Amino acid sequence: MQLEGSCHCGSVRFSVESDHPYPFNVCYCSICRKTAGGNGSVINLGARSSTLQITGEDSISVYRAAIFDPATRTAPLSSAERRFCKMCGSALWLWDPRWPDLVHPHASAIDTELPMPPEHTHLMLASKPSWVVACIRDGDKTFDEYPDESLAAWHERLDLVSK
Repeated sequence: MQLEGSCHCGSVRFSVESDHPYPFNVCYCSICRKTAGGNGSVINLGARSSTLQITGEDSISVYRAAIFDPATRTAPLSSAERRFCKMCGSALWLWDPRWPDLVHPHASAIDTELPMPPEHTHLMLASKPSWVVACIRDGDKTFDEYPDESLAAWHERLDLVSK
């Protein structure tokens, strides 16, 4: 599925091909909450990085989050690069050099009408602040940390892969 996206102020526009376009993950970690805003962030649309086309690239900035490791009591920077508009602050996509063929647009940045997921996966619930009410419905999966299936596996299990 061809996805078209943009930031709020229009300085950045992009398009990308997605085989996994259903916005089904709701993440409650502090990184998603604080960089994308709100009480949970629908993230992880899967797309092919080789198809990413950008207009307004000079308005993009990169953020790499520090991830606290309780075992070492250190906070090394994540390899994941979160792209955002430096003009208006809109979260655009995440790219990680560990998986260079993939890019993960934030559903909130997509202008194309996205398909409605039949269920949601709520992840990082152990990080959810008390003021956030998770809207968990029958059939949704919940995880204190990371889910037990990948983005691709979720789409495949539900026969929702877009080609």
